[in-house]
Amino acid sequence: MREKRTHTAAPHLEEIGGVLVLTDGVMQLNADFTESLNRLRPANLKGELLIRAAKKKDGPDAPLAVDATAGLGEDSLLLAAAGFRVDLYERDPVIAALLRDALKRAAGIPELAEAVSRMRLFEEDSLKALACLPETPELILLDPMFPERRKKALVHKKFQLLQQLERPCSEEEGEQLLQAAAAAGPRKVIIKRPLKGPYLGGKTPSYSIAGKTVRYDCIVCSTPGL
Repeated sequence: MREKRTHTAAPHLEEIGGVLVLTDGVMQLNADFTESLNRLRPANLKGELLIRAAKKKDGPDAPLAVDATAGLGEDSLLLAAAGFRVDLYERDPVIAALLRDALKRAAGIPELAEAVSRMRLFEEDSLKALACLPETPELILLDPMFPERRKKALVHKKFQLLQQLERPCSEEEGEQLLQAAAAAGPRKVIIKRPLKGPYLGGKTPSYSIAGKTVRYDCIVCSTPGL
């Protein structure tokens, strides 16, 4: 009988079956866009909270969206599938490596290739990058990790691996991120929050789109800044 592994080590990257994973010897985590294929079907995509919040305008051009807290890229994929060009910013090198691996694998999958072709990953701190974007984006998406969300994430134990890499965002840092996003001059800033979480930086949104567990607070920017 094979002995059950119970020893855990520090989370590290390892290639398993051609897929880059983050593992501590027991739990494993990787970015896999194929898990979102059902969400990308046109009828389902239109009903996604984020897509309803983004309200992409019809037209031949693909507007630019900036995901300033990319993580494993699920929200960015939805925006790209909806027709946005998406620049993803992730400051943690390990998380960025997982995301880069997912983008590479997805590029070879017909159902994902078109959306992924509109996604560009930047391994850098978005708080600094937002001050010098080469192009004014249509929207900026913020999904900072806060302590209250970490407690809920314990239900999905594998995400404890990520929590060991990236510390939660303080309220001061969250406010700085929101100010930087608004100063970049987008038409809209969208903030992903726990359903009952406080407004980021205490800023009341122009409107919100809420689901069962999360909501998207939308700040419409008529001029750069708040």
